[in-house]
Amino acid sequence: MTIRVIIVDDQSMVRAGFAALLNAQSDIDVVGEAPDGKEGVQVSRSTHPDVVLMDVRMPEMDGLAAAKELLDPPPGVVHQPKVLMLTTFDVDDYVYAALRAGASGFLLKDAPPADLIAAVRVIAAGEALLAPTVTKRLIADFAKTRPANRKSNSPLLKSLTPREAEVLELIARGLSNQEIAQKLVLAEQTVKTHIGRVLAKLGLRDRAQAVIFAYESGLVEPGGQ
Repeated sequence: MTIRVIIVDDQSMVRAGFAALLNAQSDIDVVGEAPDGKEGVQVSRSTHPDVVLMDVRMPEMDGLAAAKELLDPPPGVVHQPKVLMLTTFDVDDYVYAALRAGASGFLLKDAPPADLIAAVRVIAAGEALLAPTVTKRLIADFAKTRPANRKSNSPLLKSLTPREAEVLELIARGLSNQEIAQKLVLAEQTVKTHIGRVLAKLGLRDRAQAVIFAYESGLVEPGGQ
């Protein structure tokens, strides 16, 4: 099945470069582009993409506001694409807010072309993506700089089994499914099953929101191992 993508970025050369790269893939089709968030929302509503590549900082409407409109649409709008934030910064406050809004992750604009292609496929498959080079630092910075927002011992944690809570904690530490499977001596498919149950019980969209919940609920402490 072909993955439908739109690119929202205020730099025309960036849009052209990304479009050429993605259109060269047999399973990806760029179905639209936009120079700002406001137009990006309009293009998304008309083309119904699977994935929106969304720049963080743009005129008219920034990527955060546009992501919120796409992921929490008004009554009558059924389509909700996956959103991948693009940024030139390793850690950006807009990214934290975008993840809370339901974005599936973020990728640095200077990432290798292969990473962008892989990111689109990962997001389209329903997984979350945090740029590998900055994931653990982003998690640490999130925890250390936002202690006031953290809600200790969230009642929702009680709905998780001990194993599910353990899996959630390892997700928040930045471990991949394979690494979690190795650490807990489980089959990788079993880990995926646990993650699916965690997301369902907590009402979370994906892995990115699971990371945020783990810190804000108090399950994982800043700087803990």
